[in-house]
Amino acid sequence: MTEHPLEFSSACEKPSFSSSLSLHLCSPPFAIPWGGIQRIHRPMLPWSIFPRSASVSDAAEPEAETSEPSGRELSDEALVEELLTAVASARSFQEFRRSQRKECFGLLRWLQLVLPLIQEIREIAPSLTDDAYRRLAILGRAFQAARRLLRCCHDGSKIFLALESEAVLGRFRAVYDKMNLALDGMPYSEIGISDEVKEQVELISAQLKRSKKRTDTQDMELSMDFMMILQNEDGNADRAILERLAKKLELQSLADLRAETMAIKKLINERNGQQPESTKHIIELLNKFKEIAGIDEKNILGDVSIPKYLEKCPSLMIPNDFLCPISLEIMTDPVIIASGRTYERRSIQKWLDAGQRTCPKTQQPLAHLSLAPNFALKNLILQWCEKNKVEIQMGESEPATEQEERKEDIPSLVKDLSSVHLDVQRKAAKKIRILSKENPENRAVILENGGLPALISLVSYPDKKIQENTVTALLNLSIDETSKVLIAKGGAIPLIIEVLKNGSVEGQENSAAALFSLSMVDENKAAIGILGGIAPLVHLLRDGTIRGKKDASTAIFNLILNHPNKFRAIEAGIVTVLLKMLGDKKLGMIDEALSIFLLLASHPSCRSEVGSTSFIEILVQIIKEGTPKNKECALSVLLELGLNNNSLMVHALGFGLNEHLSDIAKTGTSRAQRKANSLIQLSHKCS
Repeated sequence: MTEHPLEFSSACEKPSFSSSLSLHLCSPPFAIPWGGIQRIHRPMLPWSIFPRSASVSDAAEPEAETSEPSGRELSDEALVEELLTAVASARSFQEFRRSQRKECFGLLRWLQLVLPLIQEIREIAPSLTDDAYRRLAILGRAFQAARRLLRCCHDGSKIFLALESEAVLGRFRAVYDKMNLALDGMPYSEIGISDEVKEQVELISAQLKRSKKRTDTQDMELSMDFMMILQNEDGNADRAILERLAKKLELQSLADLRAETMAIKKLINERNGQQPESTKHIIELLNKFKEIAGIDEKNILGDVSIPKYLEKCPSLMIPNDFLCPISLEIMTDPVIIASGRTYERRSIQKWLDAGQRTCPKTQQPLAHLSLAPNFALKNLILQWCEKNKVEIQMGESEPATEQEERKEDIPSLVKDLSSVHLDVQRKAAKKIRILSKENPENRAVILENGGLPALISLVSYPDKKIQENTVTALLNLSIDETSKVLIAKGGAIPLIIEVLKNGSVEGQENSAAALFSLSMVDENKAAIGILGGIAPLVHLLRDGTIRGKKDASTAIFNLILNHPNKFRAIEAGIVTVLLKMLGDKKLGMIDEALSIFLLLASHPSCRSEVGSTSFIEILVQIIKEGTPKNKECALSVLLELGLNNNSLMVHALGFGLNEHLSDIAKTGTSRAQRKANSLIQLSHKCS
């Protein structure tokens, strides 16, 4: 039986790609409206939109536009002081979640630029006209919205903010719109503002108008990562993707994950049972990050769950030393790691299997990965359990297991890779393939004993079986970020591409998977393209088996995040291949094809190749008859094309697009609704 190409076992399971590349590019399969992650109480201001204590939900849900402030609930002096207080409060936040860091610093810069206007008004203390007072009140609403938004981006859930990055950008634009509404036409002469400040504010107003016309693009790599994880049907996800996403979101350390857990708990409490489906997906993501970090705690809806052995005595005080720092449960098989700390064997093994090389508690680098049984502590735990009548199933420590014996064989196996006897080489390559799959320590030993150059030297060997085993072994070794770099520097990429072109069916599939894994490093994306890896992947997408097509589509999607690779894919004829995939409903890869189309359409130079009238007709047909996810993806591609070419939008309208947009805007997925509404607005401009 052919083995699955990504043989990372529990350490790194290859993602199923059948459910699509559309997760975050075309849309998450759930809506996550802004729930309050933290309540912020503030004084009532005359321009306040929300006559209640403001939560983070205020910062993110579309703000209901109310009538402009009327009357003067505050004196002129008090209004100006409130404005200064609001700016100071907003500017007090200086650290932000990575996914919104750029936008937050940009907003702080705008607030800093407007500040001289407010300060000068306070200094000259003019008698404000009704128009000036009204505009300053609107400016106050903008400052309050900015403060709420910055607060959310400062301490809100990282997962939540990243998933709803598009909605967050919309809230930043809403703040800028309010600021521009207040500043555009401010009666400077009536309130005695100096020419210098007037010119600065008018320049700000002009820049705000220009910024409104600019469109922001998604972080495509982040979008793809979310898609690959949450759209996976069998629950597995490539560890490399999870690790990269965890790194981007800064959710790698135990402290970060604990803080994220608390932020999500606050979000759940604020929602009070609403949006259960989206909450479920947020929790799933958090649990996946905890899993790769070796943390077992998963019940974030309330208090940490009570283990079964304590259900009859929940008030029992357990000595802290008996609890695993990772799982927070009584250890049944305590082991000591290189840092001297003790953990439950199962929990620390998960941590190590995820590629971690530090102590979870101290972050100290580990000199080795050996686990030594802590018999003394185990005996103390047993005595305590017996005394307190606590029943637990103690784990059995593993002495010199068969796995350890096999690990000791690695040096001789590496040597056998260079044997003059073909059978010896075959057996060695197969065994190393299996050992590289099992755990990170085996992979480390293979590298330490010179296994990498030996494997690379065999990739071009004419024996097909040796090719398959060596390519797959390299695939397994590439689970670690450093190994990805070493494999590329060792000259493996052109050899893997050659197997992709001319190898056996399994060899081609595993080569595609290996290129995908290696392309997690940006430098490797460029190298694979330069060395000619795109064209054979397109050919595999066209002619391969179902598994081969899925491996190829995964690799191509990741590789064309590099712009030059987009052109290489176009030259290799990917448009024709993708169009054929759209017409083959039995293949079940419509979402994958559309997601690749979306990436191609995002680059100005590729749009002319993608945006044909016949393709627009296909998109409209999918919007009419496809699954909810199909429709969502098709809408995303059509919007990208239509925003940059009005004639394509006119063609779409001619094919009956409008008949379906209003229905999707009401009943489609959350992202499909947003795309449909944007297309409705665009259609009004084109009609």
